[in-house]
Amino acid sequence: MIEFMEGSIGRIVGLRATGRLKEADYRDLLPKLEELFRQHGKLDLLFYMDEGFEGWDMQAAWDDASFGFSHAGDFERLAVVGAPAWVNWCIRLSSFLFKCEVRIFPGEALEEAWGWVKGASVVI
Repeated sequence: MIEFMEGSIGRIVGLRATGRLKEADYRDLLPKLEELFRQHGKLDLLFYMDEGFEGWDMQAAWDDASFGFSHAGDFERLAVVGAPAWVNWCIRLSSFLFKCEVRIFPGEALEEAWGWVKGASVVI
C-alpha cells in the first residue's frame, strides 16, 4: 500500500509504502501525482518505506520505474527513506538519470529527511 503522508502540501509530497506494492497501488497513485505535476510543475518528494515494506511485484516495479524515469526532470529533491540495502544500491546506480538532488536516509532519519525535502520548497 502507498499513502500520502501527513505533511504533504502543495509541491511537497510524502509517500509511505508498506507491505508488498502491487499494480493497483500505482493505478490509484499515479493519476494523483500527475495532477500534482500539472498544478505545481516540479515536486519535492519523500518516499518512505516503513518497517513493513516488502518490495514490489513485477508490474508495480515496472510502473514505479517507468513513472520515475518519465518524470526524471520534474523533481527538485527526492528523498528515499528506510529502503532496504538492495533498493539503496539501485537508487545509487540510477540516480544520475534524475535531474534533481537525490538523498538516501535510514528509516530512523525520517524527520531529517522531511526537513531536507521541505527546505527546498516555499509553500504559498
